[in-house]
Amino acid sequence: MEPRHVTIDEVRPPWDGHGDHIRFPIARLRYTKTTGMWSLYWRDRNLKFHAYNIAPTPTVKKLLDHVADSGDPIFFGQ
Repeated sequence: MEPRHVTIDEVRPPWDGHGDHIRFPIARLRYTKTTGMWSLYWRDRNLKFHAYNIAPTPTVKKLLDHVADSGDPIFFGQ
């Protein structure tokens, strides 16, 4: 079975300027084949994803725009 989700990571340079960039999952988009809809999920401190309160949509643009522009600290903190 093919995965039906895409994880969105925040990528930061190492704090000391040495080594690899740090990847931190902040959100996930999940596709439901039976409905043809994408849903948005947020990640908690225990690394578990939970449904975010936004309506599913047939395209991911609305969800990506919401993550980027909503200002909700659940995604990027404040």
